[in-house]
Amino acid sequence: MAILSRASRIALPLLAVALLVTSPAHLPAQTPPATGPQEARVVGLFVDPSGQHPAIVLQGKRDKRSFAMGIGAAEATGIAFPLENRVPPRPLTHDLFLTLFGRLKVTVTKVIVTDLRDGIYYATVVLDASGREMQLDSRPSDAIALAIRAKAPVLVEDRVFDKSEVLPAPEAPRI
Repeated sequence: MAILSRASRIALPLLAVALLVTSPAHLPAQTPPATGPQEARVVGLFVDPSGQHPAIVLQGKRDKRSFAMGIGAAEATGIAFPLENRVPPRPLTHDLFLTLFGRLKVTVTKVIVTDLRDGIYYATVVLDASGREMQLDSRPSDAIALAIRAKAPVLVEDRVFDKSEVLPAPEAPRI
């Protein structure tokens, strides 16, 4: 019969507990990763230095993936004004649409960036018209400009993040 040292008698029960806790049979079931559209936030607008084209950066709230999407100059202006809480002297097209929607008792409930095919992004504007859902095909930049003004969520399908060139996460500041 082997005689265990005092240190071994203490270490063995701790090892047994560690093995029990980390064995697959005792671990909680792994939840599958969430799928489907996730809410995203507009991180910002910038001008691509190589081509001098505006772009918008979206970041998923669930998984923090980010991507940049090229947009036109007019669309960049349409997004920048509400992001900066600025009111143009005359209504922009997106303001006009929201005024029209309001008078028709239609609300923007959400927008979804649905796909990226052949370098082109696609989106849907989801409206509520007296309790009836309506979906409109839209350019993502117009959909986002409407959503920001209407304070409606911007959603992005996971496949768009998967197909886009994902931007690296910003580095943490060094102390």
